[in-house]
Amino acid sequence: MSRVQGVNERDWKLFRSKLPDWQEHYMDKLNHEYMEILNGEGNPSDKFWALEERIRQDKRDTGVIVRGASRSNMLFIIMDLIQEGAIGVEDLAEFSEELRERVRGFMERNVL
Repeated sequence: MSRVQGVNERDWKLFRSKLPDWQEHYMDKLNHEYMEILNGEGNPSDKFWALEERIRQDKRDTGVIVRGASRSNMLFIIMDLIQEGAIGVEDLAEFSEELRERVRGFMERNVL
């Protein structure tokens, strides 16, 4: 089992295969939230500006912008995705117990 930056090869490959789907799912969730803003009560101009502000904030999320992930930042990306609500701990079920334990430990120390 190859290991670089504390991440085994299987986890790394699994992460790379899952990341695009996680991002698509997250962006679909955001799109639904945007529709709620547009379909809500209020003036069209207020909804427009509320949506513009929300998109400006969301486009900085890891679930939207992550590209070129590397093994050295994989765990940080996973933690960001969890914090943003792009994925849940249950989405890590196929990963190694070691990786899941590292994530749980980080979450306990940082109280997500």
